Amino acid sequence: MKLDVVRTQFGSDSTNGMLFIDGVFECFTLEDQVRDGAKVMKETAIPLGEYGITLRTVGGFDAKYTSRYGADWHKGMLWLQPDPEGFKYILIHTGNTDEHTAGCLLVGETQQDLDKGKDGFVGGSGDAYKKMYPKVRDALLAGDKVTIKYSDINLEAKQLSNKATDDVMLTTVIDDKFEKIMKELKNLRSAVFTVKNIT
Repeated sequence: MKLDVVRTQFGSDSTNGMLFIDGVFECFTLEDQVRDGAKVMKETAIPLGEYGITLRTVGGFDAKYTSRYGADWHKGMLWLQPDPEGFKYILIHTGNTDEHTAGCLLVGETQQDLDKGKDGFVGGSGDAYKKMYPKVRDALLAGDKVTIKYSDINLEAKQLSNKATDDVMLTTVIDDKFEKIMKELKNLRSAVFTVKNIT
């Protein structure tokens, strides 16, 4: 199983993204701020790259989630391994703002534009987690290799343009073609009318 986190918006204190599972959109994500320089403790997103995911069955989060969801459902926290350079215990879990993460990945059903708030916001985090977690958990329990890759959205791959191309046609081009067709139809009608009058 392959998870992809595509970071889409970079704020002054948080980072928006989208999570895909095997190429299919799953939910929105929220992380701490991406920093080019030195890491700031509990305020920095992990480096771009690909990591493995395993189940972490110890620690405070595991105890809290076992209590919240039950031992039959919760089989351990989704834990990135090996630890990203300079980070420890990076998990995927619930939360709403960057105040709820220390480098971990938060998931949500909705997402707020970072221009509206520096801390970012994902809503419906519990619902997103309950939908996503069993898919990953079951793959891990089945012995499948599960990876997660972090990347930035690539908006420069194809320049956006409002010029007509083979696959995109401007309305003025359509109008010109339609006008030409109407003139040809008018000429055909005139020719048919003339032929009918002659015969």
